[in-house]
Amino acid sequence: MPASLTTLSTNRILQGAAASLIVLALAGCSTTTKDRMTTGSVPKLTKPVEEMNATELRSATDRLGQAYEKNPRDPVTGVSYANLLRMNGRDAQALAVMQQVAIANPADRNVLAAYGKAQAAAGQFQQALDTIGRAQTPDRPDWKLISAEGAILDQMGKASEARQRYRDALDIQPNEPSILSNLGMSYVLTGDLRTAETYLRSAASQPTADSRVRQNLALVVGLQGRFPEAEQIARRELSPQQADANVAYLRGMLSQQNSWQKLAAKDNTPATADGSNTN
Repeated sequence: MPASLTTLSTNRILQGAAASLIVLALAGCSTTTKDRMTTGSVPKLTKPVEEMNATELRSATDRLGQAYEKNPRDPVTGVSYANLLRMNGRDAQALAVMQQVAIANPADRNVLAAYGKAQAAAGQFQQALDTIGRAQTPDRPDWKLISAEGAILDQMGKASEARQRYRDALDIQPNEPSILSNLGMSYVLTGDLRTAETYLRSAASQPTADSRVRQNLALVVGLQGRFPEAEQIARRELSPQQADANVAYLRGMLSQQNSWQKLAAKDNTPATADGSNTN
């Protein structure tokens, strides 16, 4: 990481950016929790996970936990339960669940992908790369897994390798917003906010972009000191309660003294409000 980005306050922002990147990158490694809730004996959710408040998440996690205890070898239940555990910040428990599910289902591609996701969330990056590599099939490569590898490499400080993996994923799935967002957040981690914004604006402009992509864009815009614009982006397509929570988080990320100025100093060429260069 560049020497100018080594203050405690700036490191906190970069850690938040890294967390945003890896969450988005790994979200699609296997069938999402919401999709999996429609099967068999797995309890159904009353609303998408992304729209739940903390109380609802805890309740859903408890119900999935009970189903998992009844059948800990079931891959659908195990993956769903681990996903919810991670969303509750219980990364170590999610990893333990996925380890047991992977032992019971060693050839299940979705299970291996979810296991790698849990390992990455718990900071076991090399193990996560190995696990996700086992989930990949050379004759039919999965762009989600390739993008996930990029996110893990970014967490390991291997930016060049990470960005090549994102570009490999884009070769398979052109203009995929989650990959473009990961690529943009990769540049945030090295302090290149101008390039980061370019990729994130491209990601946010895609028809299939979700709110997580736009929240990443809001963060990058805010880091450059354009908070009113960042707040406007953060409030799009969200309920007032969700928007208030996201804006509060964004303000917290940007409130560290001089943090965004230190990051913006990496950009020698000023950028306009639409992300284009002024020279």
